[in-house]
Amino acid sequence: MSSFVGEWSTQFKGYNQNVRLFLVGSTLANIGMGIFMIIYNYYIRELGYDDQMNGSVIAMQSIAAALLLLPAGILSDRVGRKKVILIGGLFAATSLLLRATLSLEVLLLGTAFLTGAFMAFIQVSSIPLLAENSTEKQRVHLFSFNFAIIMIANVVGNTLGGTLSDFFHYIVGMSSLWSIRLTLLIGAAFFFSAVIPFLKVREERKLTEKNVQERSLKKLFTTHNHGIKIILLFAVAQIIIGFGSGLVIPYLNLYFVDRFEISHTLVGLILSGGQAMTAVALLIGPAVVNKVGEVRAVVMLQLMSIPFLLLTAYTQNLFWAVFGFLFRQALMNAGNPIQMSLMMKSVDDSIKGLANSVGQAVFMLGWAVMGPVSTTIVMVHGSYTGYAIVFTITSILYVIGTTYFFFVFRNPDRFNKKLSHNAV
Repeated sequence: MSSFVGEWSTQFKGYNQNVRLFLVGSTLANIGMGIFMIIYNYYIRELGYDDQMNGSVIAMQSIAAALLLLPAGILSDRVGRKKVILIGGLFAATSLLLRATLSLEVLLLGTAFLTGAFMAFIQVSSIPLLAENSTEKQRVHLFSFNFAIIMIANVVGNTLGGTLSDFFHYIVGMSSLWSIRLTLLIGAAFFFSAVIPFLKVREERKLTEKNVQERSLKKLFTTHNHGIKIILLFAVAQIIIGFGSGLVIPYLNLYFVDRFEISHTLVGLILSGGQAMTAVALLIGPAVVNKVGEVRAVVMLQLMSIPFLLLTAYTQNLFWAVFGFLFRQALMNAGNPIQMSLMMKSVDDSIKGLANSVGQAVFMLGWAVMGPVSTTIVMVHGSYTGYAIVFTITSILYVIGTTYFFFVFRNPDRFNKKLSHNAV
């Protein structure tokens, strides 16, 4: 245990100021998003809409992210990570503020689109920013630490979202609508505060004339044809997993409320527990990589999560549902930073933003397509059979995506050798 703590302590001390500032901003932003994730579906219901509206909102946000991630990635490679993160942070926070105050259907859908669009700016630039401010030896640990920070921030946000809305409703005496609305406004305030540390990041852009020419869309596929191939191979795995994730993850709070009729506070605590378990798993991830390698670590962790997902799908006991949810959440997500590290070291620095954006874009496409499908299945088949169906489909897609990832990337050295040979 002492060696484990010592290893992480040494790693953190080696991170530069830009990394530390970004992690602070990411923490604040994800507390705000954690509040929104746990409570916004309830807000839609309190406004009088059915769950198909929830599906439409999720789809709109996901479509925006899928559409904007690629151009945002190219923009990030051209003008710098800091500028893109700042633009995304400021406008995403503004969109959350609007979503907490508006109630017309067209405005709810429009502001959801804005959130997805500007969150894409942050998502697509964060991993390249961390990669450019770290060494290759630091990256698996750093990406795992970054994801762990996100999970911990979501724990805080989920817990605050559930408890604050119940506090304002039951203790202060506000209506259900206004208790949720005030909680959402607090979430938006957290997101606005994230802009301050993002502003303090110092970024030096080292763009030579040659770099600029190579980044033109016209020459992208000829200059970086090997890198583009790797990006597309990763994208196939991401879109399969994204389709599965989009059926289940956006509606976990509704799953617990609909099937077990529990309070917002308890749902918040359950989802917070899932994020906390994931944070622990993320910190253990690098140790698994040291034992079995990056690809096998991802495959092992993701396949181990499947039985727990199926347990959650079919149980009618709250304890077992929570147990299955916690371990599925931790194991499935623990492989994400490992995949990101593998991708970042497999492509040239000049297309890291593009690589990250393509992977996230196709993942969000899965959410956009499957969100309305999920809500429709649950509405037609009810809270037990409906969720059992969507969780089972997700399990099948996870197995397919993980198997594909293993067979394509089981020999990653060949990608790195080709990259070194092609790099100029």
